Amino acid sequence: MTTVSAGPVTVARRLREGMAGGVLSFPLTAFRDDGSLDPDGFRAYVAERLAAAPGAVFPACGTGEFFSLDEDEYRQVVTITVEEAAGRVPVVAGTGYGWAQAVRFARIAEDAGADALLVLPHYLVAAPQDGLVAQLEQIAARTPLPLIAYQRGQVAFTAGSLRRIAALPNVIGLKDGHSDLDRLQRLTLAAPEDFLFFNGASTAEIQARAYATVGVPAYSSAVHAFAPEIAGAFFTALRDNDHGTVGKLLRDFYVPLVELRDRVPGYAVSLVKAAARLRGHRVGPVRAPLTDPSPADLAALTTVLTAGLDLVGASL
Repeated sequence: MTTVSAGPVTVARRLREGMAGGVLSFPLTAFRDDGSLDPDGFRAYVAERLAAAPGAVFPACGTGEFFSLDEDEYRQVVTITVEEAAGRVPVVAGTGYGWAQAVRFARIAEDAGADALLVLPHYLVAAPQDGLVAQLEQIAARTPLPLIAYQRGQVAFTAGSLRRIAALPNVIGLKDGHSDLDRLQRLTLAAPEDFLFFNGASTAEIQARAYATVGVPAYSSAVHAFAPEIAGAFFTALRDNDHGTVGKLLRDFYVPLVELRDRVPGYAVSLVKAAARLRGHRVGPVRAPLTDPSPADLAALTTVLTAGLDLVGASL
């Protein structure tokens, strides 16, 4: 399904417009009980995410368990997302590992019709700033797709490095997962005026107001993966400066969810997938090394989710 890329300027404009009108959706990847990919389940699930009006959709990224997909599975996930999106919103596929492997995934995404790529943090090793920049340079030189860098874990750009990657013609933005607002403010000031930034912290709504104070109001929403009613209500309240609703959603839903998430490594994905199953979505289990929630934590998740849905007039 090879298509011609719209180009960095056009994709950046579409993303900026989408980010102003809705959260960024990171869909789960559907697996069967035996761990195999479930393309039909994924298609139905993605269609429902898109019906909830996200600003853009990011398949095969962290929430979508990119790290557990082989290349054929990745192709199916991106292709299905592109088909279901049908040009309505930008499709930004994940890519990662070392640059050579990242390029292999980038070419698959290009062939599948993705609009852009989110470059996930490289695997395992720490690297100096020159190396972080070189990683983006190597990928950018080998794909025409626009790239969004993702700083998290061992990847953290300085202002000088940000200027260098922003000078690459097809690097259009940065997703931040560090939540170091001092550092992020320096990056936004160092970037070109049209460079995109968005909040990629786990359960980003918790820090959405803080990010907005340094000029980064856009954010990804894991909650959109299982409760778009809650994600949409929070987005609208935040946009409209409805501090009462924002505070109530944070106190009664988001904070309890984060406290549960922090109990076990990997729950940032596992709980999201479990919550989607609770709502009847055919997404299946997580793949190792992640683990599904314990019965006790699943019961706690049900309580938190029910409370959150009650706040917005929805139900399981």
